[in-house]
Amino acid sequence: MAALVAGASVAGWIDAVVGGGGLVLIPILLITLPGLAPVKALGTNKVAALWGTATAAFIYIRRNGVDWRLGGVAIPLAALGASCGALLASAVNSDLLRPVVIVLMIGVGIFIVRAPEFGSGDTAGVGPGTVRTAMAIALFPVIGLYDGLFGPGTGMFLIMSLAAILARDFLSSATLAKVVNTATNIGALIVFSLQGNVLWALGLVLAVANIFGSIVGSRMVLNNGTKFIRYALLAIVVVMGTKLSIDQYLSL
Repeated sequence: MAALVAGASVAGWIDAVVGGGGLVLIPILLITLPGLAPVKALGTNKVAALWGTATAAFIYIRRNGVDWRLGGVAIPLAALGASCGALLASAVNSDLLRPVVIVLMIGVGIFIVRAPEFGSGDTAGVGPGTVRTAMAIALFPVIGLYDGLFGPGTGMFLIMSLAAILARDFLSSATLAKVVNTATNIGALIVFSLQGNVLWALGLVLAVANIFGSIVGSRMVLNNGTKFIRYALLAIVVVMGTKLSIDQYLSL
């Protein structure tokens, strides 16, 4: 239990800063609870992740505000996509998705390094245009599907995609990303719950620890700004890419 609580706190911090906390908490669940089905680990993780991400979203919105016109469209689309992903989670082998995610993470890391100005311009409030807005809207159910189906790095992919498509700084993108990620967690959790794939008592205990880590992470981001998010993105890309590569090697 000590390992699970510590892992949930770290996962909450990661999710609040960039995203990818599930890559910490899900393996700990599987290690500390031998015999636990992977889909139950996914479902229980969603309980903790929902509360932590919602806390981060609340803190970010209080400081930065959010475009609710876009957010109001994003929430149902992202939740629907995540629900569909959760329905497929027990049927799709994660080994098939892992190589794709590894390649995407390598691409993200290279892009961040080679484009130091990306995500640093304060363009919040500048209209992205109809085409870009439509692209962002189309993105929400796709990333939602990924979050319900597999999950690692959902927040990171959201931040990068929103910064690129809507031409906003990382901090503004992170705020909207937390709102969308909260919606994906709700959508996936509803399905996992209906399937009986959630350990509620454990999940709620881990949620408290996740909230603690989320508060710490959110304050660090807001106090240090866009540059901190850039460094955190690079760190998460390296750590998650390495972890997923090791998992892929062991699965061969």
